[in-house]
Amino acid sequence: MPSLSSIRASNLSIGSSLPYHPVAIFVGGTAGIGAGMARTFAHHRNGDAHIILVGRNRAAAEEIIASFPKPEGKEVQHEFVECDLTLMRNVRKTTAELKQRLPRVNFLVLSPGIMSFAGRTETDEGIDRKMALHYYARWRFTYDLIPTLQNAKDAGEDAKVLSVLSAGTGEAGPMDLDDLALKKNYSVVMCARACPTYNDLMVQTFADKYPSIAFTHAAPGAVDTNLVHGLTKSHWSGRILHPLSSALLRVFGTSADDCGDYMWHGLYAGTQGWYRRNRHGEDVGDRNMWSTTEAKYKLWEHTLRTTSVQ
Repeated sequence: MPSLSSIRASNLSIGSSLPYHPVAIFVGGTAGIGAGMARTFAHHRNGDAHIILVGRNRAAAEEIIASFPKPEGKEVQHEFVECDLTLMRNVRKTTAELKQRLPRVNFLVLSPGIMSFAGRTETDEGIDRKMALHYYARWRFTYDLIPTLQNAKDAGEDAKVLSVLSAGTGEAGPMDLDDLALKKNYSVVMCARACPTYNDLMVQTFADKYPSIAFTHAAPGAVDTNLVHGLTKSHWSGRILHPLSSALLRVFGTSADDCGDYMWHGLYAGTQGWYRRNRHGEDVGDRNMWSTTEAKYKLWEHTLRTTSVQ
């Protein structure tokens, strides 16, 4: 594995030498890994890119955008688009607006998430909130913005999608194809198993349908983010152990910006088709992966129906 310093140098070389003005969308980019990837990409480009942060926290987005380099003598677009990603009607509205004004998109980074020990918590659309963020919103963003990604590819530019969750890190198993929404048999453990598997099937199926575009599912490992700290404080046992867990995370974990460079290392490396990558951006192939033709078909049809609810 190359060192982080060499990865940073390589990323800077690749990012700064892109022969076009890139458009990058960071869904869930107002915090954590998404924010780290946005900051590192802005650094690669010295701010010379159209960067869009999608999320709910305008104040956080404005703070992140203010940290981006501002190249002299160039007008650049760094913007925030507000969207509650737990609701598919909001996702569809946002993607429709983006598609209307963006003829092409080069990089679509998907990292919205929530850490919670709570049981099934449905939105008014009947979707569990964790599943909405960890899978359904990601799928719908990709599905709706495919034409803009294909336009970029057809113009000879990069067209790449990255979903950051947990590729290859756990035991993938057969899912109940008659209960893909986990309405009959929901638990925190079942949800934690299902969403990574769904992301695996998602990148595979999109790659089957759009083979010239690169689709990646990555596992970031332990990253020092507010989301993780919030989880440890949400339960009495976590509050007791929070000082220890925070210290361990600082020692053995990765900062959001360092994680951003690792993730870009993997994303830049992909050309077309599907990939699964680890915390250092290295290819893990089909490790701990479960996939069948039937599962891919049924999940696609289920997800299209579920995310199209009016």
